[in-house]
Amino acid sequence: MQGKRILLGVTGGIAAYKSPDLVRRLRERGAEVQVVMSAGAREFVTATTFQAVSGRTVRADLWDAAAEAAMGHIELARWADAVLIAPASANFIARLASGQADDLIATLCLATQAPVAVAPAMNHVMWANAATRANIATISARGVQVFGPGEGDQACGETGTGRMLEPLDLADRVAALLPGVGALAGKRVLITAGPTREPIDPVRFVSNRSSGKMGFAVAQAAREAGATVVLVAGPVSVPTPAGVARIDVESAADMLAAVLRELPGTDVFISTAAVADYRPARCAQQKIKKTTETMDLSLERTTDVLATVAAHVERPFVVGFAAETESVENNARAKLMKKNLDMIAANEVGHAKAFDCEDNELLVLSRGARHELARAGKLTLARGLIELIAHDLAARNGARTRGTALA
Repeated sequence: MQGKRILLGVTGGIAAYKSPDLVRRLRERGAEVQVVMSAGAREFVTATTFQAVSGRTVRADLWDAAAEAAMGHIELARWADAVLIAPASANFIARLASGQADDLIATLCLATQAPVAVAPAMNHVMWANAATRANIATISARGVQVFGPGEGDQACGETGTGRMLEPLDLADRVAALLPGVGALAGKRVLITAGPTREPIDPVRFVSNRSSGKMGFAVAQAAREAGATVVLVAGPVSVPTPAGVARIDVESAADMLAAVLRELPGTDVFISTAAVADYRPARCAQQKIKKTTETMDLSLERTTDVLATVAAHVERPFVVGFAAETESVENNARAKLMKKNLDMIAANEVGHAKAFDCEDNELLVLSRGARHELARAGKLTLARGLIELIAHDLAARNGARTRGTALA
């Protein structure tokens, strides 16, 4: 985090007593920290404390005449590499969900283009309240990262979920939001994950058993390796990894459109999604009634997203996935060659394998190599796959550089 600029928003709550230690933990990692306090936060911790641990004057007022003479809230929003609100009260989360800009912290969250994260802290009943759950779902869908909360004893004397995560944990999570150094530093990685749904009528669809967990793990591993990551996800209920931009889609056509829109400037494309091969030739406008003993469903081919990207004129490094029930290696190698891929990761599915499991194993094939990644958690496998991709990508780029020099 050396030289990275973190804007820390502190809202009203007893957990604010942990925030000075959070500033210290972030600075230990080399970050610059600018603290912005809400009026409620100032009832729990003084600005003097934060100024002492951050080395910077604390900002608190949207109507600070000296700062606003130079549009200070916009300047702060552009200054930050990441924004963390810790603690984030139920009230602040509600205002963030509704897009309000009625104080400095809320305004900064709207004005920044940096990753935004919140660390909720509140009574466990408030956390479980339907309004709070809806607000969390809203901000999560917009790309705000939600760190926690944890479970345990609370200041009110009760026990439950609602504690702000500890400063060390939060500092680690903020680090994952930032573009870092790593094998894919400076690279843009586009990933697809999850199933697609192909409508039969307004209430029915054709889909598959993909949970999306492997693709989300690959997205996290690529982000850890320093890449800028865009994740195009089918309909799954998996939390977005920190620092990853997520685009939700429904059908194969939706996924293709999103991928083609995001493809320019992409260095690596990884297709983990289980995209439907076929869709109903006609989607009924009204719910189909149960009037006969049988029903014939006519299907037509969808456009192959992976093959389309691999055939692109300015193609990135293209990685496919092959989920097979038999002849795993032979089928994966055939797919590698037929679709002109740079690499393919294959695994056996069915019979309680891969689907709905927390672990897996992968056979990774490229044009000149074969690697077996032993059964492990999906994130561990994803990190191993990203290492192989980074190695092959560097080798390809090196070969291009040598070829240019010789020419």
